[in-house]
Amino acid sequence: MTVILGGGISGLSAAYYALNDVRLSSVVLLEASNRLGGWICSRRSPSGAIFEQGPRTVRIADSGKNTLNLVEDLQLSDKLIHIGSHHHAVANRLIYTEDALHRVPTSIATLFKTPSLLDRPLINRIWTDLRAPRVPKEDESIYSFVQRRLGQDIADNLISPMICGICAGDAREISVNFLFKSLFEAEQKHGSIVKGLLINWLKKVFSKPEGEKDNVSKRKDNANDESTARSLTLAERAQKEHWVLWGLQGGLEQLPQTLADNLSKRGVNIQTEKRCEKLMFKPDRVELLVNGEPQECSRVISSLRAKDLAELLQEQHPTLSAELKAIPTVTVGVVNLEFQENVLPLQAFGFLVPPKENLPLLGVIFDSCVFPGSSTVLTVMMGGAWFEKYFGKNPSEEQLLMMAIYHTKNILQIEEEPVAHNVAILKDCIPQHIVGHNARVKRIHNYISTHRIPLALCGSSYQGVGLNDVILSAKQAVRDVVK
Repeated sequence: MTVILGGGISGLSAAYYALNDVRLSSVVLLEASNRLGGWICSRRSPSGAIFEQGPRTVRIADSGKNTLNLVEDLQLSDKLIHIGSHHHAVANRLIYTEDALHRVPTSIATLFKTPSLLDRPLINRIWTDLRAPRVPKEDESIYSFVQRRLGQDIADNLISPMICGICAGDAREISVNFLFKSLFEAEQKHGSIVKGLLINWLKKVFSKPEGEKDNVSKRKDNANDESTARSLTLAERAQKEHWVLWGLQGGLEQLPQTLADNLSKRGVNIQTEKRCEKLMFKPDRVELLVNGEPQECSRVISSLRAKDLAELLQEQHPTLSAELKAIPTVTVGVVNLEFQENVLPLQAFGFLVPPKENLPLLGVIFDSCVFPGSSTVLTVMMGGAWFEKYFGKNPSEEQLLMMAIYHTKNILQIEEEPVAHNVAILKDCIPQHIVGHNARVKRIHNYISTHRIPLALCGSSYQGVGLNDVILSAKQAVRDVVK
């Protein structure tokens, strides 16, 4: 029997992939709380507007194809809302700094202009990168890397707020490998980002056999011809129609809910309000203490936060526990606001706030621009790496609500009062992939492998914090646990 700890999207996905592996017969999923879905949580205002406490959109890039395959298998395609590259939520991304909203440069034309956020045109950064000396390092912060290679204004005004939006973290602490691993490797190997990317591109071009370009064109033509004989998969449609983001009608929580229903129908034993309090690995079995009652299984897949799993392993594997505890997390305050009328100055995805502004806001998402409705819905994200600095250790929801309303109305120059709201304090919700994270994760996996522990890990603590990342990590965890 395989036990999966945690009923968030990664734990549910692990159960899904486990069912597809004939070597894993019986699957039990244990969730400590009274609901499934983890940080994905969709609520409705009195008017019916969707309030997302967690993610609301999913990116197509990187491992997005794997997620779309899951969505299609769950028969959620009809509810999918896709957003293309020309949508205003993609084209207009904003940064709030120096008492004004600034557009993030997104087009090629802006390379030759000096954006209001920066002190030089972006094209000049090529020369900056070529002149900067290579500094041999195993790892460094993303802020330090960008400052060295591209300039402090980019580090302060573009990268730092971007990190706030992605993981609610401090770019001065987050590893460069979190977002820019290929750029860091290019600099370390070839002396600069530009040189490294150019050399890698030339290698790909000249390594192609003669005539391959024509074959690629032929394959595309054949694919178009085949599409007349069969319907395209969701992932094929996304590529053909240039999707950038997608969401679900009625809220993203439908994904874990539908997944849980699918698993239950296929025989997965899903149990809520079941907290695992201890793990002991014996030569022929795994012993668990669940709500004070002993249980046994053959293997465990943990989708718990690293710090929570660490507590379960402390007695038997203190070295592994210490490594897991060293992965920090941050708390985010999320306030959803609904306004009766259109109160926004422009249509955009929203705005982010650089830490140098010393505001409690990480950013504000314009939900109703992404998914239009009859009212204006905004999501205010606050705190993150600076949560305790601005709100203390035990703030009230009223405190967060008043702060969110005040700053949002001030920045967007809104005169109306919100007609509905929702407040959530998501404690320790986002792991921080700080400098040295990749090396730590490698040590964790090596320890598990060396000691032949029937344990696999998935979730946002290890390989990435995005929804695509954690779903893919669940797929890998199933592969790991059956080795």
